Amino acid sequence: MAATSQPHQATYDAIVIGAGIQGSFAAYHLAQRHKDTLLLEQFILPHSRGSSHGQSRIIRSAYVQAFYARMMPDSFRLWQQLEAEAGTSLYRQTGLVLLGPVGNPELEGCRRSLGTNKVLDATTLAQRFPGLQLHPGEVAVWDSSGGVLFADRALRAVQDVFRRHGGTLRDGEKVLRIEPGAMVTITTTAGVYRAPRLVITAGPWTGALVAPLGLHLPLQPLRIDVCYWREKKPESPSMGRASPCFITLGLSQAPYSIYGLPAFEYPGLVKVCYHHGSPTDPEERDQASLGAPRPSVAILSSFISSYLPGLEPQPAVVETCLYTNTPDEDFILDQHPKFSNIIIGAGFSGHGFKLAPVVGKLLCELSLGEEPSHSIVPFAITRFPGVLRAAM
Repeated sequence: MAATSQPHQATYDAIVIGAGIQGSFAAYHLAQRHKDTLLLEQFILPHSRGSSHGQSRIIRSAYVQAFYARMMPDSFRLWQQLEAEAGTSLYRQTGLVLLGPVGNPELEGCRRSLGTNKVLDATTLAQRFPGLQLHPGEVAVWDSSGGVLFADRALRAVQDVFRRHGGTLRDGEKVLRIEPGAMVTITTTAGVYRAPRLVITAGPWTGALVAPLGLHLPLQPLRIDVCYWREKKPESPSMGRASPCFITLGLSQAPYSIYGLPAFEYPGLVKVCYHHGSPTDPEERDQASLGAPRPSVAILSSFISSYLPGLEPQPAVVETCLYTNTPDEDFILDQHPKFSNIIIGAGFSGHGFKLAPVVGKLLCELSLGEEPSHSIVPFAITRFPGVLRAAM
């Protein structure tokens, strides 16, 4: 047997906990700024235990909230920058259809965020995308910038470029203790590290990490069913790789949004998911009974029968993912209220991947004490009352 290695001890300019897409971009931006940065990940990479795995995510310009819409041009630019640095394609433009009832406030907000009147009626939609059916009283908004991000490839790319900029990535190291101070001390299962600034982007594990620091964030991890549906006629023009992404807003039979992506990941299988799930502990997400009811699948089956008749109404593959939701489903991007050199990025609520390049930049700027390049007022910890309690 190999001899047991000695615990690692080192000092860095910055430490980032959590090597999902948000933490990886925060580390990438810090390394670009010539900061000696350590990126810590509790699992061996690559892994599927959090929220950043899988082959695809939607990217779009349309957003209900104006502050996200204002961030998206910067996000597109930074994704393109990463593509150039990594020498690989990370985005495929398919366009995005947002559909819902005429006059729906969220749909109207998305239309306004695009700055042009890109509305498709049922006849126009059926001509352009015959696999997607509108019902009476419904309308579609077209976002031509929308498309698919190649998620796993993007995560590898940002981590590779981070290392190329001199960053250190250590996986398989679970953080055991955070000791605040002018130099923050991080004890892991394999070492002790110190830095004058810390960024925490630990997804559904964030709450447990910050609780000993006297911070009780209202974060709710959700177990999400990621469903893939078989095309009745494989590679049909209406439902294959050339079809657009879509998101529903305000449908009476779906209290939360339904979203879909073309058949990229599995040949002949279209990804259609419900933007909600079941509360879970991230350590116990796979302990759900195999026979337990899955209400999201029932909602999706009904939707597919009605709106996507080219797909079989029962899923061919069901995988799982984790969301970490805040009560208002907006992010947390802020300093710890007591320890200003500890920065927290959390609560991305199932819609953060597309914005990760900007989120990482904001977390980097916060950790360096700089003026953020976008307003972080909507992401303040203090919008939630009673989060700061006595630390241990």
